[in-house]
Amino acid sequence: MHNLRWARGLSPVLLAWCAGVAVQLQQVALWSASSYAVTFAATFAALAGLALRGRGHSRRFGAWRPMAVCGAVGVLAFAVTAGHALLKVQAIDPALEGQDLVLVGVVQAMPQRQDIGWRFRFEVETAHRVQGGQAVRVPRHVYLGWYGQDGVSDSGWNLSALPEPVQAGERWRLRARLKAPHGNMNPRGFDYELWLWEQGLGATGTVRTGAAHPPPERLAQTWAHPVEWWRQSVRDRLQNRLAPEHASVAGIVVALVTGDQAAIDRSHWDVFRATGVAHLMSISGLHVTMFAWLAAVAMAGCWRQSARWGFKGALRWPAPQVGAVAGLGLAVLYAVFSGWGVPAQRTVWMLGVVTLLRLSARQWAAGQVCLLAAAVVLALDPWALLQPGFWLSFVAVAVLLWTDQRSAVVHRLGAKEGAPWCPAWVRSWVGRLWGLLREQSVVTLALAPLCLLFFGQVSLVGLLANLVAIPWVSFVVTPLAMLGVLWPGLAVWAAWALEPLTALLVWLAAWPAASVQLALPPGGFALLALVAALLWVSAWPRSWKLASLTLLWPALFWTAPRPALGTYELLITDVGQGNAVLVRTAKHSLLYDAGPRYSAESDAGHRVLVPLLSQTAEKLDVLMLSHRDSDHTGGAAAVLAMQPQAGLMSSLEASHPLWGMARTMQLCQRGQRWAWDGVQFEVLHPTAGALDGAEPLAKPNALSCVLRISDGARSVLLAGDIEAPQERALVAAGLDPVDLLLVPHHGSKTSSTPEFLAALQPRLALVQAGYRNRFGHPAPAVVARYQALHIRLIDSPHCGAATWRSDAPEQVVCERERSRRYWHHAPP
Repeated sequence: MHNLRWARGLSPVLLAWCAGVAVQLQQVALWSASSYAVTFAATFAALAGLALRGRGHSRRFGAWRPMAVCGAVGVLAFAVTAGHALLKVQAIDPALEGQDLVLVGVVQAMPQRQDIGWRFRFEVETAHRVQGGQAVRVPRHVYLGWYGQDGVSDSGWNLSALPEPVQAGERWRLRARLKAPHGNMNPRGFDYELWLWEQGLGATGTVRTGAAHPPPERLAQTWAHPVEWWRQSVRDRLQNRLAPEHASVAGIVVALVTGDQAAIDRSHWDVFRATGVAHLMSISGLHVTMFAWLAAVAMAGCWRQSARWGFKGALRWPAPQVGAVAGLGLAVLYAVFSGWGVPAQRTVWMLGVVTLLRLSARQWAAGQVCLLAAAVVLALDPWALLQPGFWLSFVAVAVLLWTDQRSAVVHRLGAKEGAPWCPAWVRSWVGRLWGLLREQSVVTLALAPLCLLFFGQVSLVGLLANLVAIPWVSFVVTPLAMLGVLWPGLAVWAAWALEPLTALLVWLAAWPAASVQLALPPGGFALLALVAALLWVSAWPRSWKLASLTLLWPALFWTAPRPALGTYELLITDVGQGNAVLVRTAKHSLLYDAGPRYSAESDAGHRVLVPLLSQTAEKLDVLMLSHRDSDHTGGAAAVLAMQPQAGLMSSLEASHPLWGMARTMQLCQRGQRWAWDGVQFEVLHPTAGALDGAEPLAKPNALSCVLRISDGARSVLLAGDIEAPQERALVAAGLDPVDLLLVPHHGSKTSSTPEFLAALQPRLALVQAGYRNRFGHPAPAVVARYQALHIRLIDSPHCGAATWRSDAPEQVVCERERSRRYWHHAPP
């Protein structure tokens, strides 16, 4: 092996490329294509000039030449990344949003089964207006939902019967309504719009069914996406083969084979996260990395043994190189069959770079290998830099590069040392087994800080769980599940092998303090912790590793700042069509409503509120549910399960199941008052007579808990879904002016009466409503009413999550503005 001296200066150049990508990802809006083209051309010319003029004049140019080269490379990366972004832009005409369109196209990927229908990617071939039949232009790739359910749900959905199955490769003619890609925007929450952007999906929509619309028509089965068709066939066959005897683990087997993560129950995901084995139970970037490494180790071992078996070709190529190539090839096949998702793609590219460098007959430093792999991945997929999966896979690759060197040492020691009475082959296998266990421990420990930084959770039983789960899933369950594609009986064996493992994981997850949830630290502290993690898995001396642990201290013990004593803060979350407001004082917290229930398997609690509360290590004192409607109570069960210390206040009927989930329970009624840290809380509605049934009330909205909050100088009114009769009753009972009003009933025309607004005189009003919701909230007449009274009106589709503080009442921090990037939707 020869040392590649010229590559010593490569690391700064690669870092400059990565830095240029990172800078471009911070752009709020894209420039014109001509601006980027000029930037690229000028920078490329300057870089070429530096290369030509630098020959033979290194002394003359001095130290500034490498700096100039790095700067030019960074600008070049900036322009190239912007070019990627311009090619991805697929804006839908706002005039077409919400209109019924006739689409003809092909199902592009394996559909995801939902509790009441399907979600699938659709490649549009033609699009026409329903009225007039005029051809229109829409994004080529859209994400459609086809839902159905007998009757009407408690959230008011009017849904048709359960739709028929959809298969990848089928051409359909269907009627749909499209809208721009729009997701909820909450502090450090999941960026759904970035996910859609990276997938190349230019719009989302819903298939229109029912008596007023013709049923969708299956036109033909094409062979446009054969791999996706095969994956779906395998998934359906496995599910039918494993149900009902192995229904509890059937989804896990399906996810391991086809990458369909939606097949795994939410309860299983909770257990996997608590025990730190979630990366094993679905095909992700880390999973592909581990699969490639295990395949490489197994193939290299078989190649070594083949020489002893008389295979002469085994002496021509080194076993590590054969194992690396075989591992990469199997990883590519695995990633393709799993759907060739973006995380799998970038992992394959990363592994490909590492493999090629190791085959180059040059001694590449581990740091250079990692940097070159990162630069290649970011050149092909710049937005990977923003994904936790990129960092987890990247660190996993770094760990495996480091452990390859150490594994060779362990193998030699195992073969040469030990008791003379012990056969050499026994010592060799013991050395391999010990090396495998040690490598698993290193990977688990190295990824623990990153899991804490990205997810606010680290499993204390993760090391023990992974020591059992990694070899069992990798060497037993996954091979049986993959072979079950050819011989279905082996898939049943895989299910049998999974059942004792899941039972063990459930038992470990039930241990006290099985996992720890900490507040997500700021970016600077996160960077320090990342440096510590990389040092810990590197080949640096042990003293350096121990010293690096001090870098973890800020991240582990950071606490989110709270309001000063005598003041309070509101975080009006972005949960779509529903209410959820977090109220914080110096030492206490209250959550007013828990957002909507999106489906039987998804709600605002799991998707928004639980992660939001976890990232600041928030401990709720009270969960107040204004009334029983599902757009206010949908996430309550998840919140109460995560916050068992919280008391429940509501107007729910005594038979409601949520009452039994809380530690303390109390009906909210007019006259209740309490004080936290110098801040006064007062319930203004409902009255005791309304709760007792003495007053006739037609809707649950009429029982909404109305909460007033005041620090003596600034006040807020959270009004739930009260309507005109309740507003008139409150005005008659006496209302003091407020600074901020949570608009009643999401801006429905049945609320926000003129006399109610005149009594409150709010300076600011906030509407929690979904983008292009089917109710039309906030109603245009209501918006006009607020504007006529010169009340500043802010809605969650334009603002995202809104933060308001009583000590700065004129300021509202909108998450959609604070975190805006060019891939985010700007509602008209």
